[in-house]
Amino acid sequence: MERDFDEKAKAALTALFERFWIVREHDPELFQLVRERENAIKRYVLDKFGYRLIVHRYFAKLEKIPAEPEAWMGIESFQEPLDYVLFCCLMAYLEGKDVEEKFLLSDVCEEIKTMNPGEVPLDWTNYQQRRALIRVLKTAEQLGVVKRVDGEIEGFAQREDHEALYEVPVLARYFMRSYPKDLLQFTTVEQLLEEEWKTSPEDYRRHRIFRQLFLSPVIYRRQKDDPDFYYLRNFRHRLRVDIEAHSDFRYELYKNAALLTFPEREAVYTLFPDQKGTSDIILHLSAIIRNHLSDYPPDEYGNIRMTRADFQQLLTCCKEQYGEGWGKTYRDMTPAQLASVLLEVMKQWKMADIEQETEMIILYPLLGRIVGHYPSDFVKKGIDDNDE
Repeated sequence: MERDFDEKAKAALTALFERFWIVREHDPELFQLVRERENAIKRYVLDKFGYRLIVHRYFAKLEKIPAEPEAWMGIESFQEPLDYVLFCCLMAYLEGKDVEEKFLLSDVCEEIKTMNPGEVPLDWTNYQQRRALIRVLKTAEQLGVVKRVDGEIEGFAQREDHEALYEVPVLARYFMRSYPKDLLQFTTVEQLLEEEWKTSPEDYRRHRIFRQLFLSPVIYRRQKDDPDFYYLRNFRHRLRVDIEAHSDFRYELYKNAALLTFPEREAVYTLFPDQKGTSDIILHLSAIIRNHLSDYPPDEYGNIRMTRADFQQLLTCCKEQYGEGWGKTYRDMTPAQLASVLLEVMKQWKMADIEQETEMIILYPLLGRIVGHYPSDFVKKGIDDNDE
């Protein structure tokens, strides 16, 4: 452990991982903390992750490129592909503006229509398209790449001729990361990632492992002689010491899974279980599955395969045993509805997936790492107490 990588450096590194960037104007104390520990953090993230730490006079940013892209890594406020298209058009529009230059919502609408690469032309009389642009501008404002000077964007939902005034802040110039080649030379995400690994081929394995551990819920053993898992197992002691010296996480290694856990709940992290009702149900479901392992034995990689009908039957058993403590929303769902809701959450946490060819449900080893029961003195209360 580096002598200057103390608790302050840990706190700064945590903030850099959890935020897109730390803006000096909004978080001066946190920004100063990063600056004080800049050298120690830079050395660590470059060596272990192959990441760049950028400390600018206006902001600090850790460029977090994943080892593998995952669905949850999108922009949470966006709902459809059109949102991303409009966001890219907005960023292209801002490229042609000077810092602190002001522009009207109507100007953006007109320019984006001409930039739109989609086959279907934009029509701002379409309510759904206006809502998409509202989401994009709200997100851009939250990120700090546009600044609203006057007017409320929500009025655009009711009238396509609604007006608002914006300004180009200095952060708009630093949102996009620099690439070794012109972006037009890439046609797929895979090509972008391949280019990323070319910068440090000798450190490929270490960088890949650390990125997966810190950015993904779990790493699974996928094959008999899995090279990533070979690294995780052979260097488990070194990994544990290194990770626990530079963060508050704990390194856990099992036969088919490796993951980082946290000993206490902290608001700064996105953790499982959270406060949502689905987390409780998943914990209960795990307990039910443990009691049915003889019916659904795991394979050599710890995976359990079952039909959707089997999954719904297990949920029915789960509801019979634990359902009176669930919120009304989930109690009133049919087994099929509840299965769809839970599977979506479980897929995000890499606890389950649906096989496209067969539509079989695959339950992964991480689900076996967790379990939930009501306390022995649990008393069935009025149903309304748990309404959500």
